[in-house]
Amino acid sequence: MSVETRRPREACCSQLKLFLFSLSFVYFAKAFGGAYMKSSITQIERRFDIPSSLIGVIDGSFEIGNLLVIAFVSYFGAKLHRPRLIGAGCLIMSAGAFFTALPHFFQGHYKYETSVLHNTDVNATKGILPCLTNQSVSAETLSPDTQAACEKEAGSSMWVYVFLGNMLRGIGETPIVPLGVSYLDDFSREENTAFYLACIQTVGILGPMFGFMLGSFCAKLYVDIGSVDLDSISINHKDTRWVGAWWLGFLVTSVVMLLSCIPFWFLPKSLPKQGQDQSQAKSSELSTEVEQENFLPEDITDQEEKQKPVQFCELAKDFLPSLKRLFSCRVYLLIILTSLVSVNGFIGMITFKPKFMEQIYGQSASRAIFLIGIMNLPAVALGIITGGFVLKRFKLGIIGAARVSFSASLLSFSLLTIQIFLHCENTDVAGLTVSYQGATQLSYQPETMLSQCNMGCSCSLKHWDPVCAYNGMTYASPCLAGCQTSTGTGKEMVFHNCTCVGETITPGMNMSVILGQCPRNSGCDRMFRFYMAVSVLGAFVSACGGTPGYIVLLRSIQPDLKSLALGMQTLIVRTLGGIPPPIYFGALIDRTCLKWGTKRCGGRGACRFYDSNAFRVTFLGLIYALYFLTNVLWCILYRGVTRKQRKDAKESQGKENALEGNRVTNGHARISIIKSTEDTDRESTI
Repeated sequence: MSVETRRPREACCSQLKLFLFSLSFVYFAKAFGGAYMKSSITQIERRFDIPSSLIGVIDGSFEIGNLLVIAFVSYFGAKLHRPRLIGAGCLIMSAGAFFTALPHFFQGHYKYETSVLHNTDVNATKGILPCLTNQSVSAETLSPDTQAACEKEAGSSMWVYVFLGNMLRGIGETPIVPLGVSYLDDFSREENTAFYLACIQTVGILGPMFGFMLGSFCAKLYVDIGSVDLDSISINHKDTRWVGAWWLGFLVTSVVMLLSCIPFWFLPKSLPKQGQDQSQAKSSELSTEVEQENFLPEDITDQEEKQKPVQFCELAKDFLPSLKRLFSCRVYLLIILTSLVSVNGFIGMITFKPKFMEQIYGQSASRAIFLIGIMNLPAVALGIITGGFVLKRFKLGIIGAARVSFSASLLSFSLLTIQIFLHCENTDVAGLTVSYQGATQLSYQPETMLSQCNMGCSCSLKHWDPVCAYNGMTYASPCLAGCQTSTGTGKEMVFHNCTCVGETITPGMNMSVILGQCPRNSGCDRMFRFYMAVSVLGAFVSACGGTPGYIVLLRSIQPDLKSLALGMQTLIVRTLGGIPPPIYFGALIDRTCLKWGTKRCGGRGACRFYDSNAFRVTFLGLIYALYFLTNVLWCILYRGVTRKQRKDAKESQGKENALEGNRVTNGHARISIIKSTEDTDRESTI
């Protein structure tokens, strides 16, 4: 008796578990590629000498690719072979990652901006004379035809390949989330869905961790590694002109994505519901056939029509009515709006967070990427699995899931506000942030780069070739430091007798400078540790609300609209939450730049040095505003969810009362029929 009610034991290698494993690996692969793209933003910006606003457009091309096909894939894909569509998407993602790396093989060697080394023979024994070298020649003296030819030779438009490759990767990623999640939810037990989603997202979060670690590794490798003499390079990975081997990681991610597509070609279009074995499925089919014998002819006709192949025209005819039903749900609209604002803040933050850590706390690009990968992302993974465990452990419904997600959003915003107090002061750069005498510089103008100490040196004001003096002051170039002589080559070059250094030190002290910016003081390192601690804790708390928020979405819509709802949410959030933030974040960050680089053929290149205070206020201010609005919307959404649940509960109770009333009425009717039959029998007997 108890044996009959016991659920059948599920095979350890069931097809549902194979799909779960395969989908987890795809989540890893797509997140691996996406995180590497984010970690390479700075390297791509420097390699192609483009501003942050344009790099935001390139980063948003992934969402543009999603926008092109997401609506059709989400709706029509749910009626077709979902696993094979996911496999095809992985192939397209692999091709897109490979396409992104192609510009490296078409361009020549990277020639970084410098004010002295282009005149230097590394084998020469005589040092150069920075102050006496005429370095005022610029691309402005070139004729328009010559400058156009130079631009073409330099390959300045090669960033279009990166744009198109990232867009192709976005097209391939389209079917994974809506079709994968709906397939899993359709064939798993309802109580297991949240836990499975948490497992998939946890494995998926390992992708960004490895992606950022790969990005950190490649950022330390010189872009032309294997084809240039590294001893002749005078900059290191801490320099803002350094470009890492950004192309190498895209080849690695392309191979990983290619491997992830293999299992999906061997999975079926549909599966038996979890807990139901094949024999039960067949018996249910047989019982259905037996029941069909009692159907009316029109019922049999309906069954035959259901078994016919689905026609594209029939699907298209039902698309607009389904869309209307979906967007008539007020809770769904609130979920979309809340997700949209939240994703705006998250995308803007994660895109420029490495640059924020580099400019505010003096970290190198590779170290900033590495720390995000090994600290923030594991905290996010732990938060996601914690949120899924809480839902499963306490068996929370849609109201409980909304409470968990809203509480996590409020607490993470509180932790985020602490970061405004954790900052370092601007680096002392003569003529940019402070005067040559060391006094605070209130505003920067191009002429402030010149002083009496370097007036006779014919220095170029465009070049950024920073040197550090022993007094802790950074100068934009050896010439602007007034240096007379130099010794050494490559990274070991030292400049001596720098007249501008003598203005801020006591007589008799060292008046030499070395290549590179001066490091931040020890107090900034301590402040950076506090920042990382708050950042990691905030990432964990915010991630705890991820899975509950997803459950609120799944349980707020009708089952037959599940794939369409997920697809439309992805479409809207990716379009308005993924494309604009990198652009407007980048454009506002560009306004805080103090020193722009110069392209080989003239013109403005990538930013070399920012006003850290203005950068911090702009960057964090945007994030605060967006997350504050997110919490306001969560309040409205929570009220909408609770009202909908009360309304559904009343309707359900009303239906139960109506059914009970029908049962009572039918019972009375049966009793009256029985009594009348008994009376008739009694009369006939008499």
